[in-house]
Amino acid sequence: MRFLHGIWITGLLASAAANTVAQTMKPGLWEITSKMADSSGEVAAALAEVQKEMEKLPPEQRKMMESVMAQNGASLGVAGGAMTVKICLTPEMIKQNDLAQDQDNCKHSTSPRVGNTIKFSVTCSNPTSSGEGVITISSPEAYRTQMTLKTTQNGKTETMKLDSSSRFVSGNCGNIKPIGVVR
Repeated sequence: MRFLHGIWITGLLASAAANTVAQTMKPGLWEITSKMADSSGEVAAALAEVQKEMEKLPPEQRKMMESVMAQNGASLGVAGGAMTVKICLTPEMIKQNDLAQDQDNCKHSTSPRVGNTIKFSVTCSNPTSSGEGVITISSPEAYRTQMTLKTTQNGKTETMKLDSSSRFVSGNCGNIKPIGVVR
């Protein structure tokens, strides 16, 4: 389960990378689809297991799980080896660049934007991991994030690659609440 937590953090890091493009982003509902790969194949196996477990849940438990996630600013879909997260960004969050704040046990830094690209790095303490990535902005409604993350768990080092496509969905977030901001 700790490994799945690491996958979830990786997905959220991709969404947090949006902080660096905040001045060009539209407020509202965003969908971030991430594909992750690792040298051992554990990521693909863990995602397949998550999908199986979600399908086994009784409808009311699944609805409760989705409700809890929505209260925390996300919805999750796992299919075809990809994880999809929906997040709600308010105009205030975009204006204030609130996503730039470090969250939980992770710290990140970004370099200034050059043309349509921004480089970033991240370091987390639990599980111990670090990575670097590049965001390529194609418009106020779309950007792509590519990242390499090295993580160590149970004395074993693993390299994961993350490739995310982010797209603006709507100015209305529906039942997805804005993501929490750590102050």
